[in-house]
Amino acid sequence: MDLKPGSRWKSAVCDAQLVVVRPPKAAGELQCGGTAVLPIDDPAAPTGVVDADFADSVAIGKRYVDEESGLEVLGAKPGKGSLAFNGAAMMIKGAKPLPASD
Repeated sequence: MDLKPGSRWKSAVCDAQLVVVRPPKAAGELQCGGTAVLPIDDPAAPTGVVDADFADSVAIGKRYVDEESGLEVLGAKPGKGSLAFNGAAMMIKGAKPLPASD
């Protein structure tokens, strides 16, 4: 799985679509709903069941990060499955605090 910046992916089990913002430091598997994601141009329609451990959903416009690998992805289309990298759940990236205006 070649997770290059700007590459687009889709879930194999729900409607979620993703864009890689920052690639991981080491190779690994991006997953949605407990199943490996597919390239956006793959003709397969989403089938199967979202794993109950990875059913927290993907939100459109939110960035998801895996701190250990440095991977960062953007939710381009919402879906029922949640994201993981090599089996470890990815977290929503928090907003940067703005500097204080005195």
